[in-house]
Amino acid sequence: MTAETKIKETVTNNNVVLFMKGTKSMPQCGFSSRVAGVLNFMGVDFADVNVLADDEIRQGIKDYSDWPTIPQLYVKGEFIGGCDIITEMTLSGELDTLFAENGVAFDKDAADKIREANA
Repeated sequence: MTAETKIKETVTNNNVVLFMKGTKSMPQCGFSSRVAGVLNFMGVDFADVNVLADDEIRQGIKDYSDWPTIPQLYVKGEFIGGCDIITEMTLSGELDTLFAENGVAFDKDAADKIREANA
């Protein structure tokens, strides 16, 4: 199975996927930690893919999305963005809307607390 096939299968078989350095319980870079932390805090059920464990996936995800950096968040098979985009979407409420529109369960109170803490 090619890296592209594995990636496509992963993003289509999971509602929310984060390609990251490390895992959701043990991130290995600050940017991955920030996005995983937001998702964990909001109670989002997501699949994590550790790109450090597989060089083909690490490069393959960059080619797949045509996006040069990691982490990368996918919702319902669609590439959403990296750390800066997810941070902005969280603070603006756009991430809440995206999850709600796609039937992804999340803790609205937790999302509100993130915004309050960063106001």
